[in-house]
Amino acid sequence: MSKQRARRGARGASTPTKPAKPAPDDTLKPRHEPRWTQTWIGGVRAAGVDLGYPGERLGLPEEGSGSIARYGRRIGAIVVDWLICAWAITPLLGVNPGERPWVPVAVFAAQYLLLVGLLGQTFGHRLTGIRVAAMDGGRPRWFPVLVRTVLLCLAVPALIFDRDQRGIHDRVSNTMVVRM
Repeated sequence: MSKQRARRGARGASTPTKPAKPAPDDTLKPRHEPRWTQTWIGGVRAAGVDLGYPGERLGLPEEGSGSIARYGRRIGAIVVDWLICAWAITPLLGVNPGERPWVPVAVFAAQYLLLVGLLGQTFGHRLTGIRVAAMDGGRPRWFPVLVRTVLLCLAVPALIFDRDQRGIHDRVSNTMVVRM
């Protein structure tokens, strides 16, 4: 006789079991399960899933130097870099950005490629206290910086990111943005 059949026989398989009625005070207690909308609106963290802090899977600290840079710093850095390129460098070249809107993007790409390739950070990165690093923690190589720059200029890859706050441009170029 199988174990399952033996268990059924021990419980008395001929009589169906009735579900226990909840006590009257059980119906008034709040449920600890998430609402069905929280899993797709708020993400899996809202559903109670602990994914750890950004950068934990990469072996980085949660806070301080070497931790993943949060989006406030990253957005601040790109705004500073864009303002420098669009309002300072482009007019020095004698170009009106209104007539040739691609020139500030080209200037941004050139300064980003040179500064991140040589120093690992741009002016905006320096002001906000972040830098671009290779996955081993060192300065990224030229080809990954080139790929990262092209994708960053497209903007969309930077807006799609994973739970470690790495955009598509970071994942493709095998880089990360960390705090200094």
